Amino acid sequence: LHMRPQSLLNKLIRSNLVNTTNQVEVLQRDPTSPLYSVKSFEELRLKPQLLQGVYAMGFNRPSKIQETALPMMLAEPPQNLIAQSQSGTGKTAAFVLAMLSHVDPENKWPQCLCVSPTYELALQTGKVIEQMGKFYPEVQLVYAIRGNKLERGTKLQEQVVIGTPGTVLDWCQKLKFIDPRKIKVFVLDEADVMIATQGHQDQSIRIQRMLPKTCQMLLFSATFEDTVWNFAKRIVPDPNIIKLKREEETLDTIKQYYVICNSKEEKFQALCNIYGAITIAQAMIFCHTRKTAGWLAGELSREGHQVALLSGEMQVEQRAAVIERFRDGKEKVLVTTNVCARGIDVEQVSVVINFDLPVDKDGNPDNETYLHRIGRTGRFGKRGLAINMVDSRFSMNILDRIQEHFNKKIEKLDTDDLDEIEKIAN
Repeated sequence: LHMRPQSLLNKLIRSNLVNTTNQVEVLQRDPTSPLYSVKSFEELRLKPQLLQGVYAMGFNRPSKIQETALPMMLAEPPQNLIAQSQSGTGKTAAFVLAMLSHVDPENKWPQCLCVSPTYELALQTGKVIEQMGKFYPEVQLVYAIRGNKLERGTKLQEQVVIGTPGTVLDWCQKLKFIDPRKIKVFVLDEADVMIATQGHQDQSIRIQRMLPKTCQMLLFSATFEDTVWNFAKRIVPDPNIIKLKREEETLDTIKQYYVICNSKEEKFQALCNIYGAITIAQAMIFCHTRKTAGWLAGELSREGHQVALLSGEMQVEQRAAVIERFRDGKEKVLVTTNVCARGIDVEQVSVVINFDLPVDKDGNPDNETYLHRIGRTGRFGKRGLAINMVDSRFSMNILDRIQEHFNKKIEKLDTDDLDEIEKIAN
């Protein structure tokens, strides 16, 4: 009999997307609920070497998504999850913890599989696995990515595989490096980006079909339009669902400004004027096209500024090297196009500049990208700063629509604000 309220609750959760944070709170008050939350990492009864890893990474208490998701991910038997969470919410650490907790280090074969839409994101998740598993050296990691060519007939010894859909599918199917029937945890990250790429959706579904019924499925996405939603339901049977954080809340710690200019030269001038105030910390500057990004990086270097340039046509290795240098603080400023707005996690970025406002291919405001771009700053509740360059009536209109969408006022930048900016950037 004891099972009944539990299964009723599961049903309730599944049929009602948990939309608001206080709805999540209500469901958490019942200790037998799958949504019972934890306020500390100790309560999760992690392996001591993982708890050590968590603390070494500087997490001292679970973030919102972690406190809700981790009890489900670590429950026995494990539960499936579809979760909405923006980057910067600690979701990577959450699913990495789940993967590492379910590994049996005695068994020298792949047991956890994480699929990411891009090479960069795979590397970044790998970094988190390495950091968190620092005190758990018997668990090994391998990257299933294009450049990683293994001998035919290799039988992988590593317990965790992280990669992009095409290569992972090959390793499971054609090359048989991975026995999919032995996978215990399957993570699909950034599902919304995944299905925007031709072929990725199909590859992910094919991977999922090879996994055993007992495999735990965890899917994360920043947005849930119908297409993403339908995809998520195909990948994750019988899911728990967490919808967290209305997008406005992610913007609460970020001060947003705009500057009016009349040409790209004027935008460059404005940039140079605020440059001194912002380079104390690290900044990312987003441009609409590769051409603008290249031009801007060139102009800035000519002025003697240390800048890094990241753009789509670069080789994967080059891109990784640029991000690495930026992360190490060798360059304070990263100029980039949209392509790179997601998944670059640099703790110290406290300023984002939209040299061009984000628009989609039809010239409408791309609110999603705006959120992702400026969400690079103010992460984990720190203060951040976003400056938007407006160079025409058209782009002013875009900015107005972005303000309307997020229901947030973006203020005009005055010279008096520069002191304020310096404070934030510090």
